[in-house]
Amino acid sequence: MIGELYEEALRGRAPVEIEHADGRRRPLPVHDWLAVRPGDGGLLRRCAGATLDVGSGPGRLTVALARRGLPVLGIDLAPSAVALTVAAGGPALCRDVFGRVPGAGRWRTALLADGNIGIGGDPAALLRRVLALLEVGPPGTASRVEPLRLRSDRSVGEWFPWAHVSADAVAALAAACAATVTESWEDADRWFVTLRSRDERP
Repeated sequence: MIGELYEEALRGRAPVEIEHADGRRRPLPVHDWLAVRPGDGGLLRRCAGATLDVGSGPGRLTVALARRGLPVLGIDLAPSAVALTVAAGGPALCRDVFGRVPGAGRWRTALLADGNIGIGGDPAALLRRVLALLEVGPPGTASRVEPLRLRSDRSVGEWFPWAHVSADAVAALAAACAATVTESWEDADRWFVTLRSRDERP
């Protein structure tokens, strides 16, 4: 049901909301994923070499990197998201980051934008899978895992875990994953962090 509602939102068929366990709801921000956002430029400039865009959605960052001539691949679980990326000129595949990913071990940069550090609800497991350029929460916000679900007027999805990581918490998280923070910055009220594996040469 998560995928069905996500795809429904991507196709513009119905408004879809994110529901929190306490009953709060907010719109699924599909419009933010369709075109380059303020703050994307600095993130894109820091992508070095072959880049894997994890949870690429409709592919705004994948397409932008392809237009810059960088080798890039977007991966997303939603066929509609992948189709939108390909239609816009970006290479993308339906893949789970925890499954088989083409070129595993050869991507120089992994990109986790739009809060995708939350994928799977276990940031350490995700970072061990791919060390990355991350978009995180502002300093002073709480790092946490919470249950979320998607809902529309016609259907309600299953609960799934989603992680939120504050910029303050990234150094400890990186250390637990044998990595270090090499840069952090704020742009357009968005917070970003670059991590590097301790085994990786600068």
